[in-house]
Amino acid sequence: MNPSLARYVVRPADPRRARLLGERLGLRHLTAQLLINRGVRDEQEARKYLDPRLSDLRPPEGVQPMAGFGIAVERLKKSVLDRETVGVFGDYDVDGITTCALLTDFLNRAGAMVVPRVARRGDGYGFGKADAHDLAGLGCDVIVTGDCGTSDHETLALCKQMGIAVIVVDHHQVPERPPQALALLNPHQPGCAFPFKGLASVGVAFYLAAALRTRLKAAGWPHLPDLRDFLDLVAVGTIADLAPLADENRVLVHAGLRELKRCSRPGLRALCEIVGLEEGASTSADVAFRLAPRLNAPGRLGDATEALLLLIETDQRKARTHAENCNELNTKRQLVQEGVLKEARAAVEEQLRKGNPEVLVVGAEGWHPGVVGIVAAKLVDIYNRPAVVIAFEDQVGRGSARSAQGFHLYLGLHGVASLLLRYGGHAAAAGLSVHVDNLDAVREALCTAYRHQLGERLTSTDVTVDAAVSLDEIDERLTQELSLLEPFGIGNHEPLLLIREAELVRHRVVGSGHLQLTLRAGGTLRDAIGFGLGGRAAELKSGGKLNLTFVPQLDTHRGMRRVRLRLREVTPATDAPVKLAANEV
Repeated sequence: MNPSLARYVVRPADPRRARLLGERLGLRHLTAQLLINRGVRDEQEARKYLDPRLSDLRPPEGVQPMAGFGIAVERLKKSVLDRETVGVFGDYDVDGITTCALLTDFLNRAGAMVVPRVARRGDGYGFGKADAHDLAGLGCDVIVTGDCGTSDHETLALCKQMGIAVIVVDHHQVPERPPQALALLNPHQPGCAFPFKGLASVGVAFYLAAALRTRLKAAGWPHLPDLRDFLDLVAVGTIADLAPLADENRVLVHAGLRELKRCSRPGLRALCEIVGLEEGASTSADVAFRLAPRLNAPGRLGDATEALLLLIETDQRKARTHAENCNELNTKRQLVQEGVLKEARAAVEEQLRKGNPEVLVVGAEGWHPGVVGIVAAKLVDIYNRPAVVIAFEDQVGRGSARSAQGFHLYLGLHGVASLLLRYGGHAAAAGLSVHVDNLDAVREALCTAYRHQLGERLTSTDVTVDAAVSLDEIDERLTQELSLLEPFGIGNHEPLLLIREAELVRHRVVGSGHLQLTLRAGGTLRDAIGFGLGGRAAELKSGGKLNLTFVPQLDTHRGMRRVRLRLREVTPATDAPVKLAANEV
């Protein structure tokens, strides 16, 4: 997206309601307005939103049960009591790895015999026949799949033939043909009454562990793991998988971030130390940008086993080695990613010169399939529209897609299924396989699907902000209040604020292309940092007026505390019109 073409749209405000709510909660009116923007209707809802508790979770076997739970829990209880060997298989992304780690760790502590495995990218997505044969050869009586299995019909049929019970723990959309599993634990399956459909696989796995613990306790089993010990994995997997941070997920991730800050898991403690989070990961951004990429890196470059070992290791020294290996692999991943992103952007710019596709679809021979998901996410950030990036080899491509502007990716791919070899995923992210001859047809079909879903609405370059503020409003108290709205992510975006016509005092490019500004409005000075925005420096002039969109943050570097603006966009004030809500003053 060319920022100079963006228009800033300020969300409507309700000053009277915000004032009353703020006074009752002891919060700034702006903070109260942001709560209202998130659907909070009254003081009771606000307090629940600001302080979510595990007791708020709906039980998976309650009035609205999650389908398949009873069968799955009873079968795993038998496995524990009878000392059967349980195979746990996870996909190679963070959700799959954390699901595998959670179930492996829980079952081990409960006294079961466990064989963990994770998928290898080179073998393709999901639970394959080779994986089934591997686990069968190791004597597994039961296999639990994590973040995969729903669409792996041939492998599940093979397991049935071999007499191995399979429990599928997944959250991807369910195809018309149901899987041949002993139990399918997936909120999206037909007939599942559980009201919240946004759980990541690791969230479903946590519910499974909790229900199993209850059954084991009732049976008088002496080995009962503390469920709080697994919430760190739930937070990491849920955030990394772009699951909506609302309802159950908000509760689970909020509690998981507290556990992450304790850093009781040796592998995550070592990883936090390596990335400079000496006090532990305390925000969703810490997880999304510091931990998740390093946990993803082994799987993206080939074998996710290193990340799994990091999460289940109990020895701090060994955990440190796994963390260092993951960090090194992430450095290699970054280099590969930069090359693919450069070529992908060139392809996108060529498409934009020829037209205005609502969905970006690019692909090429030689791109590493392990980085296409990250590159797709980068394209979404840059161009503000859904993106599909495909790596081709021998004319067959494997790709990843990321959504924007409310486009439901899985439904979009489902509508073009005849052009694809394989696909799966959910609303925000998906994977696919396609023959090179169908690339252009897939692009056209997805653009058509976009228009059908969104009512022929053209891709918008509007930037919607939560509120327009003055520079002197952004102080430490407000910044701390806004942190109460954590965790941030899909379904609960970071508070995005706008300052109009701030004076630029000075600017420079620092690090690897980051834009550093000092701003003035009235008697207030504030520093700002725009990561990756160094290319905008040539457009700026000291003394000029700027419109800025930003997220306020409290910087505690080297023991110093200061408020800083983390920029999303910066434009000369004359270039970017602002559409104010009718009731904004």
